[in-house]
Amino acid sequence: MPPTIRKGQAPPMLPRAEFHDRFMQSFHDPAFRAETEALRRLEDIAWQAYDEGRKAPVTRRAGPGYADPDYELSVDWLDARARIDAAQDAWGRPETRSRVLLVNGSPRNDGTCPGEISKTWRLTQCAREVLDGGGIEVDVLDLSRLTSDYGRHIHPCKGCVSTAMPLCHWPCSCYPNHALRQTGDWMNEIYERWVAAHGVIVLTPTHWYQAASPLKLMIDRLVCADGGNPDPTSTHGKKPDEAKALELEGWGYPKHLEGRVYGVVVHGDVAGPEGLRRNLTDWLDWMGLVDAGAQARLDRYIGYYAPYATSHEALDADADVQEEVRNVARAVVLAVAALRAGKLQVPDRGLKAPRPK
Repeated sequence: MPPTIRKGQAPPMLPRAEFHDRFMQSFHDPAFRAETEALRRLEDIAWQAYDEGRKAPVTRRAGPGYADPDYELSVDWLDARARIDAAQDAWGRPETRSRVLLVNGSPRNDGTCPGEISKTWRLTQCAREVLDGGGIEVDVLDLSRLTSDYGRHIHPCKGCVSTAMPLCHWPCSCYPNHALRQTGDWMNEIYERWVAAHGVIVLTPTHWYQAASPLKLMIDRLVCADGGNPDPTSTHGKKPDEAKALELEGWGYPKHLEGRVYGVVVHGDVAGPEGLRRNLTDWLDWMGLVDAGAQARLDRYIGYYAPYATSHEALDADADVQEEVRNVARAVVLAVAALRAGKLQVPDRGLKAPRPK
């Protein structure tokens, strides 16, 4: 007997009047009143897209190399897949310059409500100085832009993998969903940047014992890099019955980011950095990345129980933590060079996991 697909949680579709209220939330500024008629026409189009479920209104034939070459795939997904494939190809070429992705996980910057840069941003610059000096191509992914950029989003993971691993596509095909106005998703670019990197350093503050929310959003959406299905035609989009059958036939859980080097920097002011550092390193280990050594896994307090108002001054005074962050970067530089030269030994590489999920 095939598994039962459970139903009954989702609420009904919005009635027309409530859809109107939701649609107009983006046009609260009185300046839009001069375009009331134009907005009404746009709303009618948006309602039709919602009512008909036009998630991917622009598609093209998948073509050769897919399980069902005649299946119509979203052009957004196909373009993202092409960029990822190109990045993976460049990553594997010996002549490609070594590249490290620096991920600033703090939501704070001086272009939005806090009015001040984050300590995490400053630590990111400490790491960048070392990488620049080591001849590394540096890519800084500043996740605080989610709070300060117009129309930029990382939409939440929908948990497709928990229905069946093959339903989780690599890269994610859940977004954009034009019918639900779930657009402006940053992840297609972020996937490409992770794939292109030979090393990654994740830097984050501790928020309530956990990763800051922009970082956690990215982490959840990277689930497709760990076992995700690179062929959405094999499940004809989001067909749960087909995905369950595929997984039960035997799924290989491919690790699409395997073989990259990582470092982690976690800081806090009261509690939680050690637990968060463990969470992040376990996550990166699970995805098949390789740590750059003990000094590349850093958790520290900055301004322990001191006022928030003087936290930057506390960082100014803590020359040791700044140097420790530089050591994280130095360790990653060394590890990337060793890995690419085939000299970085990973003792358990090649062992087959009896439970590969």
